Order: sequence, then structure tokens, then C-alpha cells
Amino acid sequence: MDDAHGDHRPEGDAAANGSAAGRRDRREQTRTALLGAAEELWAERGIHGASLDDIAAAAGLTKGAVYSNFAGKTDLLLALLERFTSDRIGTEVCDELRAAGHTRDDGLERTGRAASRAHPGDRARLPALLLMEFWLYGMRDYAAGWRIADWYAEQRARLASDLDDADGIAPTERATLAMALDLGLAVQHLLDPDRVPADLYTVGRKALGVGS
Repeated sequence: MDDAHGDHRPEGDAAANGSAAGRRDRREQTRTALLGAAEELWAERGIHGASLDDIAAAAGLTKGAVYSNFAGKTDLLLALLERFTSDRIGTEVCDELRAAGHTRDDGLERTGRAASRAHPGDRARLPALLLMEFWLYGMRDYAAGWRIADWYAEQRARLASDLDDADGIAPTERATLAMALDLGLAVQHLLDPDRVPADLYTVGRKALGVGS
């Protein structure tokens, strides 16, 4: 359609849309770079050991780029927490919890072996270090602690929504235990793999009432 001066609008609209898409792409690239830098520095130095200036510099950006994408350190921390743990926390156990009573011991053994492969030292150490940093930061910073606790509550509720009561254990409690098993065993195994073998994953799942 022509405007009052007979100009054609579609080309202008397409250019505007392309420009907006380009800005979104650049913004996403900036966020990804900042999250990657935060991931590496916080795992190496701890959250209190790497400032937003350090993160911006490591990402090749300015501190202004941090604040144009995140409200502050806590917001950046929560975005990184979401990136590392969304759809991961407790899922290995939760899949089997939903099938409680239908899993046989040979299936449990296979899952125990899978858990051992799922927590190789080099690949799992980084998220484990970051999770420890998240918890420590939340315990030291009251405001951040509440936000992190709320995030975990959302994850537990999401897991519990797919579970039923079992042996008198409510879905919310089963979800909490599933997350504790998945995260706690991974951390202990990474610290002391010989005395805390990943095969204990099988034992833990049995203790939760899976495949009895």
C-alpha cells in the first residue's frame, strides 16, 4: 500500500524488521558472552573473587554491557544458574520415580552405570563448582539467597507435578529427595570418586522406592 506521498511501505517495514532482528541477535550474543565469562571466572575464582568489571573484560565488553542485559551480579548469577540447571536438576532420578514399581533391578544397574558415565570429572566439575558458589553466595547474601531459594522451589514444584505419592512420601518430598540425590551424589563423587562411586546412584534410587 502507498502512503499519502505515493511511497511504498513494505520495503521500509522489511528494513525495520531486519534491523530489530539484528539488534535481538546482537543482544543475545552479548548475553551469551557475558554468561560464558561469568561461568569461567566464577568457577575459577569464586563469585566474590570476580567482579562484573572482570566478567565484562573477559567477554571483551564494557561494564555498561553487563547492566544493559542484567540488573546486577545477582541477576547474572540467576541467569547462569538457569542455564546450567534448567531441565537437569533431578531429572535422572525423576524419570524413574514416575515409573516406580515398574523398574527391575537390571534396569537400576543400567542406570547406575549411566550415572557413572554422566559424571565424568572434567565435564561435571565446572557445574559442580558453580553450584557450590551459588549456594555459598546465597547463604552470605540475604536478598540473593531468597531469590535462589525461590528458584529451587520452582524446580521442585516442576518435578513434583509429574509424581504421585509412594510409600507415604508426598510428591513434593520425593522431588526434593530426587534433587538432593542428583546434586549431592555428583558433588561427593567428584571430590572422592573412589570412596563415593557413582554406582551409589542405584542404591539411592532404591531407597527412594524405585524398583523395590
